[in-house]
Formats: sequence, C-alpha cells, structure tokens
Amino acid sequence: MQLLKAYLYDFWRYRYLLQNLIGRDFKLKYRRSVLGVVWSVLNPLLMNIVMVVVFSTIMDMRGAGIENFPVYLLIGQLLFGFFTEGTSSAMSSMLGAAPLIKKVYIPKYIFPLERVCFALVNCLFSFLALVLMMIFTGARLYATVLLALYPLATLFLFTLGVGLILAAATVFFRDVMHLWGVFTTALMYFSAIFYDPLQMGSFTVGSLQINTSQVIRFNPLYWYITGFRATVLDGRGLSWSMVWICGACALLALAAGLLVFRRQQDKFVLHI
Repeated sequence: MQLLKAYLYDFWRYRYLLQNLIGRDFKLKYRRSVLGVVWSVLNPLLMNIVMVVVFSTIMDMRGAGIENFPVYLLIGQLLFGFFTEGTSSAMSSMLGAAPLIKKVYIPKYIFPLERVCFALVNCLFSFLALVLMMIFTGARLYATVLLALYPLATLFLFTLGVGLILAAATVFFRDVMHLWGVFTTALMYFSAIFYDPLQMGSFTVGSLQINTSQVIRFNPLYWYITGFRATVLDGRGLSWSMVWICGACALLALAAGLLVFRRQQDKFVLHI
C-alpha cells in the first residue's frame, strides 16, 4: 500500500512533466509528415482493407461466418496494436532517457508510463478509423459501447505493467528487445484477431490432443479484445468472466511491474 501511495504522489507531482513528454513525442512523430494525425486513421484503415481481402477473399477462411468481419478484424488490430506499441516503446524508454536520468532526479517510472500513455493517445486517434468502418459497413451503434471503456482501461494497466517489467529487463539484457518482437508475433496468432476461436480445431502434442480454443483463453489479450467486441460490435454487456479476468490480469501485471521496476531502478544508472 505504501508503494502505491509513493507512486501516486510522484505521479501527481510530476504530472506536468508527463504531459510535456507526451506532447514532445506527439510533435516528433508527426513532424514533417504531410498527413500528420490523419495517418493514425488511414494506417489502420488501409491495413484492415488488406487483411480483409486476404482472409475473406483470397484465402477464403476464418472470416466466413463472422458477422461484420471488417469491424471484427479492426477491433482486434487496434487493441493488439496498442499493446505492442505500448510495451515495445516502454521497453526502450530507459535507454532513451539515459542522458536526462544521469543529470537530474526524475522518478524513473515516468518514462515507461509516458510511452504507454502516448500509445494510448495514438490508439484513441485510431478509433476514428473504427467509427468510419462501422458507418461504412452499416454496423449498429449500441448503448453498451460505453462499457468498452472497461476492457480498454484494464488493457492500459496490463500494458503498463508488462512495459515496466520489459523496461527494467532491457537495461540489463538488450536481447530482450529482439526476443520481444518474436514473442509478440507469435502472440498475435493466439489473440483471436482475425478468426473466431470456436472455428479452431485441435492439435496433437505426442499422444495428447489439445483444444486450440481452450489454449487461446489463457492469453489475457484475448479477453480484452473479446470484451471490447462484445460491447461495441455485438451490443452485449460484459460477462462476469470478462470482468474479473480483465481486471485480475491488469492488477497482477501492474503490481508485478511496479515491484520489479522499483527493486531494480537504483541500478539503472550503472548499466545505461
């Protein structure tokens, strides 16, 4: 409890620094860009069109039987994209902040937190692409869309927790940056982004037959994406499983991230 109070105190004390860092990254990302912020909308739209063509036309698989497949796919893309961007940028945040850390005192967790917040800002801009796709495909707007804030908020906490662990690990082991890219690529195929888990069959390991849809349920990202789809696309409320799994994974990841980061942060200056 004392640890949480300390982090909250520092967060409030350095809130203006956090805002300035987010604003700086925002300007740097869109500097000299003709389209600017519009690219945050165009990029997921164009990627969505390509993937819809590939999975529902050329390959003629997985998209079949899924109601409003373009919106279904785009939701998975946006949430998984936020997770990968947030964790990947948080992972390298301490290395990028090395010159500043060595000169002045700043709570070190501010830097991975800023990167995850910036990824969330980009994700929110990208939701305009989701709105446009829903309008284009004639998807209904349900009142349950407000409940989508819960899986998004808990995904933010989950991403922050994982990002803190990766940020600490990368200071000591640079190989983590390369391994994480491989891991997220594999994770993408187990997050039900472009298929319905119920469509998946079983696979055999030795003499053991494993149900793929059951394996996918062990992936926390599956629950965040499924919860968001349920409220936005299906017009359903969050089931009890969605509520407690999303919340529990977020709190466990955040607690682990804060604990690992706090224990290792005093050694950072010796390794960056």
